[in-house]
Amino acid sequence: MASAASPPRSGDASPSSPLLPSPTSPDRRSGGGGGGGLLPGLRGAARFLGRTGSRRLMREPSVAVRETAAEHLEERQTDWAYSKPVVVLDVLWNLAFVAVAAAVLAASLPESPSVPLRVWLAGYVLQCLFHVLCVTVEYRRRREARGGGFGADQGAAADGDFKLSIVKHLESANTMFSFIWWIIGFYWISAGGQALSHDAPQLYWLSIVFLAFDVFFVVFCVALACVIGIAVCCCLPCIIAILYAVTDQEGASEEDINNLSKFKFRTMGDADKLVAGIAAPVGGVMTECGTNPPVEHFLSAEDAECCICLCPYEDGAELRELPCNHHFHCTCIDKWLHINATCPLCKFNIIKSNLGPEDV
Repeated sequence: MASAASPPRSGDASPSSPLLPSPTSPDRRSGGGGGGGLLPGLRGAARFLGRTGSRRLMREPSVAVRETAAEHLEERQTDWAYSKPVVVLDVLWNLAFVAVAAAVLAASLPESPSVPLRVWLAGYVLQCLFHVLCVTVEYRRRREARGGGFGADQGAAADGDFKLSIVKHLESANTMFSFIWWIIGFYWISAGGQALSHDAPQLYWLSIVFLAFDVFFVVFCVALACVIGIAVCCCLPCIIAILYAVTDQEGASEEDINNLSKFKFRTMGDADKLVAGIAAPVGGVMTECGTNPPVEHFLSAEDAECCICLCPYEDGAELRELPCNHHFHCTCIDKWLHINATCPLCKFNIIKSNLGPEDV
């Protein structure tokens, strides 16, 4: 679970953690590429479930690990949201809304609705176009920031931050306006009643479809966030395995991971404790592999479990100890380090700890 020595607090960890907050919030009609607002409460959900759940199943270190995983997922979500395939899909999706609305508006010129549905549809189209503009600007800004060199990054840092601030505020304003515009559209449809289906059937049914899609998309996002939040809290190894399988290696290399200390865990019965002269309750002992004389760490029963999978260490289990003295199952921590080179408990960066002053 935790450490064989006194574990450092997160404030003592390396300040170079790559986990950053999501820069933008999504428009509710974005086809998956709206930004980093789909999982806004994962850290809060992990903390809440940890506080209210069984103390045996979710202790404080385990909650900290899940909060770190939620932060990493939010950062990954932002990267995926502005990847080229998702941005292209998002733009095409919104342009399809614009094309359908334009075609219906042109075909429904003879219709005379009792409420201004044409105004509402025109406003809906403008929101889609504005969302496309914001996504395109942010995508280009990210590409320029990723493609520039060190000097270019320094020179364009202020300009990039300025663009990010503008896009973030404009996208937030568009999202708020979309919510208000949806309420106005719902009110007009309700006020027009069934007469609209006879007086302006095309405008009426297109408005119904757009309103229904917005509700479906919001419900889908909330449900997806809940499912992912529960998965992070209850089945974190599955989330790590999926990230390990579908993402490129951006964390530690195989060599970096193999350089970390590896231990074998051995449970201790009453006879073993008597031989070792240990009176305190001990869950087992970690013995470092490949050392002579063997280096051993005694673990309390509370510490003899993995914070990632929440499983107690079994006799003969292979453990990995990080430079910050936190230890986990090898199978759990190795995959995590491949995608994120920081300790999931205290965010200590294992790569930067291996660099000498001349490398830094």
